[in-house]
Amino acid sequence: MPSAFQFQCHFVLIFLAASKGETRYLEVRDASEDEPFLLLSEDLKRELSAGQIYRRSLRCIDMLSIEGQFTFTADQPQLHCATFFIGEPEELITVDYHFVNIDCQGGDFLKVFDGWILKGEKFPSSLDHPLPTSQRYVDFCESGNIQRTIRSSQNVAMIFFRIHQPGNGFTITVKKNTNLFPCNVISQTPSGRFTMVIPHQHRNCSFSIIYPVVIKISDLILGHLNGLFLKKPSAGCAGVGDFVELLGGTGLDPSKMFPLADLCHSFHGSAQMKIGCENTVLRMVSSGKHINRVTFEYHQLDLQETENRKENSIEEFCFPSI
Repeated sequence: MPSAFQFQCHFVLIFLAASKGETRYLEVRDASEDEPFLLLSEDLKRELSAGQIYRRSLRCIDMLSIEGQFTFTADQPQLHCATFFIGEPEELITVDYHFVNIDCQGGDFLKVFDGWILKGEKFPSSLDHPLPTSQRYVDFCESGNIQRTIRSSQNVAMIFFRIHQPGNGFTITVKKNTNLFPCNVISQTPSGRFTMVIPHQHRNCSFSIIYPVVIKISDLILGHLNGLFLKKPSAGCAGVGDFVELLGGTGLDPSKMFPLADLCHSFHGSAQMKIGCENTVLRMVSSGKHINRVTFEYHQLDLQETENRKENSIEEFCFPSI
């Protein structure tokens, strides 16, 4: 069965399970018919002239990575709908309500969530987000005109909505803003390079890659010197205060993933690991006493790499059955 969290380069949704809890991923069949490669299309972004606003209708289950104005109009009762927003690692998502015509008294709702939530698992996890879970939801039926603009704390956000009456709906505008120090990130692509910096802040930051990957850490700067440990019941970096850990699992929430390795020392060089999990996370824990920095690159594992497991000096985890 395909990976629960793999993206395709053009418009694969992994989120049907968010509403039904059955299918592990959803490929939107009609996306290529009228809006090919809509989700991540750089061509589309280039074609939009300066100041031009992109507009289109929303589907009940949808995903967006582009700015624009989006409208949902129910053609039948829609009881389990969600739209997922994603930006580049250094971007924040802003959602503005422009027009909302729903029946809050009749059971309709429209909620923005700061992050992603899927099958009860959240990203960022409750341990890593600056707000408690209850404050990460903004319910239009409760806030109304009080809060019509919501900005995310990271490069992902989403809306949940339920509309009973055909013809009712809403219009939102999605914009992106620069985040100078990206913390929690979900990667749009199966390969890339990223530098995470936490400047004297007491916070934890996770970079999530929803693929089995080879991850190579090329530079790590922490405020102390210790060692490199594989996770064991009696070993690790938890008492150090500043460290990087690698996690793997099949869900979205880093706090529920399997700890694979800790890196507790600063180094310039290369530390590489193959992680065959459906989701791979690099997580930096920072005490706030230092400027911590890690640079890494990653690419998706191919079949040949999963077969050549003995080449790694570090034990490999989560390899899917072949």
